[in-house]
Amino acid sequence: MPSSFQRLLHFLQFWGFRVCQRIGDSWGIRPRVVRLSFIYLTFITLGFGFALYLFLAFWMRIKDLIYTKRSSVFDL
Repeated sequence: MPSSFQRLLHFLQFWGFRVCQRIGDSWGIRPRVVRLSFIYLTFITLGFGFALYLFLAFWMRIKDLIYTKRSSVFDL
């Protein structure tokens, strides 16, 4: 008797792969290419969001350093 985790995994793989297969059939490409494309796009978008966050944090820090009025030479 398979465990509930194995049944859930089988269900998700069956229906998830079927979606990729239908997309691949309608576009005329292999389902494997569709699955790999989804995986690569996931990593690219996650990396892009993190890079954008770091860029904006750096930009805001530089902006604060440039436009902040200091009362004396010794203030940072």
